[in-house]
Amino acid sequence: MSYHRTSEPVKFERDCDAVLVPQGERVTLPAGSVGYITQALGGSFTVFVEGNLFRIAGSDADAIGKEPVAAPALPENASDADVEHLVWQQLRTCFDPEIPINVVDLGLVYECVLGRTDDGRRKVEVKMTLTAPGCGMGEILVDDVRSKLELIPTIAEADVELVFDPPWNQSMMSEAARLETGMF
Repeated sequence: MSYHRTSEPVKFERDCDAVLVPQGERVTLPAGSVGYITQALGGSFTVFVEGNLFRIAGSDADAIGKEPVAAPALPENASDADVEHLVWQQLRTCFDPEIPINVVDLGLVYECVLGRTDDGRRKVEVKMTLTAPGCGMGEILVDDVRSKLELIPTIAEADVELVFDPPWNQSMMSEAARLETGMF
């Protein structure tokens, strides 16, 4: 597991779209804002600026002097198994901005099914939950999962549905995630 918690100082080189954590409100941080990176996982960044946490999308990495993550790649004539493997790899790059563990190891992904659209192209259907039903970051996390899955070559569509039954609990976390967070 790549646990990367930092306190690296950062200065915004341009105005940058951000999401206030955990409320989920979209804001713009102005050029010249200073703070520090508290988490850099899965290509996105959580930054602490003026007493608040903000999530910066990987596509805006340049605003804080970072390189965006390269898009996922598949071999020519990739099989469904190759695509499914890459789907799970991409899911493991999706993180709650407050918890440094990916959504798969947190146990938030209840179902992931690779299928075909009516015209034969690949699609992925994901059912996932949140650690807390009222979390303001829910739609942000869903958008992150959807956009990262749709980056996969040959995936025409990713349908990500938030479900709350069964309710998430700590026992759904992988053993490694429970050890890492101290939640036994």
